[in-house]
Amino acid sequence: MFDIGFAEILIVAVVALVVLGPDKLPVAVKTVGLWVGRIRRTVSSIQSEISEELRVEEMKRTTAIKKEELEKELNEMRQPFQDALNEESPMAAKAASPDELKAQSEQAETVEPAESDKEPSTKK
Repeated sequence: MFDIGFAEILIVAVVALVVLGPDKLPVAVKTVGLWVGRIRRTVSSIQSEISEELRVEEMKRTTAIKKEELEKELNEMRQPFQDALNEESPMAAKAASPDELKAQSEQAETVEPAESDKEPSTKK
């Protein structure tokens, strides 16, 4: 993280010993160690949260792409059926509704046969 060599650490230790003295130096080193540990844990926690968020975002993007692909395939598969329903087929044009069939059957029952269809009378 920092580019600090052994010589720099030794100089800082000697200055700290001179400034703080031998009585306060162990307490100061302990306090600095605790702070460094807290900072490292915080940085590690932040890094893991960021990587988790990136992973979640990547999954969302992948899911959205897959969803679009599946919807496109579904629409492609659905299109022939929609076309068949939308265009009027010859059989559908010839087919009569149930009401029309009922009316035609009632009309056929009430219609009398034509003169040519009647039996010749056997009157003498």
